[in-house]
Amino acid sequence: MSFLSKLLGTAPDPREGVRPLWHRVIELAREPSFYSECGVADSVNGRFDLITAILCTVMVRVEATDMRAESALLAELFVEDMDAQLRELGINDVVVGKHVGKLMSVLGGRLGAYRSALVENDREKLTAAISRNVNFADEDNPGAECVANKLIALSERLAGYSDEAMLEASAIK
Repeated sequence: MSFLSKLLGTAPDPREGVRPLWHRVIELAREPSFYSECGVADSVNGRFDLITAILCTVMVRVEATDMRAESALLAELFVEDMDAQLRELGINDVVVGKHVGKLMSVLGGRLGAYRSALVENDREKLTAAISRNVNFADEDNPGAECVANKLIALSERLAGYSDEAMLEASAIK
């Protein structure tokens, strides 16, 4: 991509190739069973926690192949979406960047916490990470094990998809 293409915005946005996958991450995070069966708090924080958990699961799968660039593009879409959400919540322009930086730090931390557990298919380790990082409606009875089971099942399903199917995302169940 040439400097002028970047400057004038005439080149296609490389994120468009992974946008369907980002939208599928959001759809999966809206799955009602996470909230009804697992007890994830149906709040801004609970939904954010679940989006990051699903996104981390997808990113681990994407990073396991030659699609490392697509993983970075997914992170960029996360930033774009979180920026828009913060503005919609009324966060003013002066501090949006600071908040987005914190959210990126959270995503990076959670990716680190979830990655090894997902790669090793270690339910106990993933359950512990989820219990530290996800808000549940009932703090006395968190459903971290339920969420861990669902994420490991998702990870196993994702492993069966080709890179092309991952980017199409419509086939991901």
